[in-house]
This record gives sequence, C-alpha cells and structure tokens, in this order.
Amino acid sequence: MSKRGRGGSAGNKFRMSLGLPVAATVNCADNTGAKNLYIISVKGIKGRLNRLPSACVGDMVMATVKKGKPDLRKKVMPAVIVRQRKPWRRKDGVFMYFEAIAVFIDTCMDLEELLQVIDVSLISMDLSF
Repeated sequence: MSKRGRGGSAGNKFRMSLGLPVAATVNCADNTGAKNLYIISVKGIKGRLNRLPSACVGDMVMATVKKGKPDLRKKVMPAVIVRQRKPWRRKDGVFMYFEAIAVFIDTCMDLEELLQVIDVSLISMDLSF
C-alpha cells in the first residue's frame, strides 16, 4: 500500500538538480587546511536499488579529505555543499550554476553561518551577471 499525501505540506515540492553523486571529488572552500574531499554519503537519502545517492547545494554530506593537512586525512567528517556546476532552476525561473564545485567542512561553523555563506555566494553570482 502506498503512502497517502505529503504529511500536511501543501503545494508542489521545490526540487533542485542533484549534481554531486557519491564518489565525487570536490574542492574545499574554507580555510581548514583540506584541499580535496571525497563524498562518501549524503545525509537524509534513503535510496533505491542501484541508484547512487546524490547531493545539491545546501545538502550535508559525509566526506573524507584526500589532499590536505595530515591531521585531517583518513577521517570521516561532515561537509556542506556550497557550489555545484550542474544547473538548477530557481523558483523565479532562472537557471543557475557555478564554475566550480566547493564544500565547507562542517566542523568550523554552525548551520546558520553556513546558510549565510550559501546565500552570499548565490547573491554574488546574481550580481556578476
């Protein structure tokens, strides 16, 4: 038997294009000393058989440091995606994308600061066009 409804949320669900699957290598955009990160898993993805979990801007992923300081390497740590190359459609109809992929390691700041960084990067991209 299928689930009925959406649990009280009305209207359509806003969906972004998922541009970063598991096993993607991404650049680190903060000053923790990590250079490249390898995505292991995506938080909140339950999945389906043979489908790779993918993430988009604003999603939290679990990653390991492939290049960077030796004390950061070989550890699993949370990170938040702040830029992706895959275009996604905003609610106003504009398609947006960045030139590079970047993440922030989540040990350095709390969620509100990360959301501000994502907003600033999106606003600065709007002003550049």
